[in-house]
Amino acid sequence: MSELEQRLADLAAAGLTITYGQLSRDLGWRMAELTAALEALMVIDARNGHPLRASVCKGRLSGGLPARGFFDKAVELGLIPADDAAFVAKHRTALFHAAQTRQPEVVAPKSQTGKD
Repeated sequence: MSELEQRLADLAAAGLTITYGQLSRDLGWRMAELTAALEALMVIDARNGHPLRASVCKGRLSGGLPARGFFDKAVELGLIPADDAAFVAKHRTALFHAAQTRQPEVVAPKSQTGKD
């Protein structure tokens, strides 16, 4: 597990979110490195049918939601959020639940498209 993956797992286990800036500072990474790594994790998560670990990140000015690039990448991956807040809430809830119950296999929310 990479340093980023461990940090995201720790946040999920604590039921917490974090700003991109704080995560970048915590890891000692440039923002471009962080966003590229988060997008790579989104590809892996989507491919495996897992909730998006990048959903625990939030933009400083985005009302607690991830930055626009998160949603752009989700669309690129075929995950079309009908409602951004509901889409993020489903992924965060699945991550938090799995981390708190220590489930070895994390399963994505029933609908990743937001079209329930």
